[in-house]
Amino acid sequence: MATTTQPSTLTARQKALKSTVIAKFVMAGSGILMALFLLVHMYGNLKVFAGKTADGQWAFDVYAHHLRVMGEPILPPEGLLWITRVVLLVAVIAHFASAFKLWARAKKAVGGKRYASGGRVQRSYASYTMRWGGVVILLFIIAHILQFTTHTIDTWGGDAAASTPFERLVLSFQNPLVLIAYVIAIIAVGLHLTHGLWSAFATLGANTGAKARANLNKLAVLIALVIVVGFLAGPFAIFFGGITL
Repeated sequence: MATTTQPSTLTARQKALKSTVIAKFVMAGSGILMALFLLVHMYGNLKVFAGKTADGQWAFDVYAHHLRVMGEPILPPEGLLWITRVVLLVAVIAHFASAFKLWARAKKAVGGKRYASGGRVQRSYASYTMRWGGVVILLFIIAHILQFTTHTIDTWGGDAAASTPFERLVLSFQNPLVLIAYVIAIIAVGLHLTHGLWSAFATLGANTGAKARANLNKLAVLIALVIVVGFLAGPFAIFFGGITL
């Protein structure tokens, strides 16, 4: 028996709202996933303070090695690392695609004009830290991969001694320009997280009232501060001589 497809009963406005809600959920979920990765990555970076192991290896190099062999022999060499990379790549693409979709829809809704009050253009906190901060973070991710993953960008001056992850890290952050660029990027990450995590928690239904809203804001600020301080601690210690080869 032939079946007929029932026409959609949703109006154009309802379809747009449904699409917007889905985009917000994708953005929230991918954002939280990346924040969790940042916490784990930050913890790993703090191994730079652990010094040398009993057999004379830098603890940071041992940590970097285990990242590549984790999951063996069930997984091939760097198998878990590549799974993580693929998942993060999908999360980043989904996050930026959702952000662009929501931005384009919002721009269309106001005719491409910003709201003005008293002759002065009103820019929200989010417009500064989310849109342009997101661009800074994307550029930083690309540069960071080219620097410490593929070694395409040499920030250790071609030093022959930079044969291990720890050595490349230390020699890189002895350069003030590298440190300044890193600080700018990490601050951008912190500002992005402060608003982004609050927004993500709210999207997922945690914003149930004024008290919950205040607590969500405190939690977002706390997580952002932990990540910013955790990521900057090592580079500053290196630059000021607290960590040396």
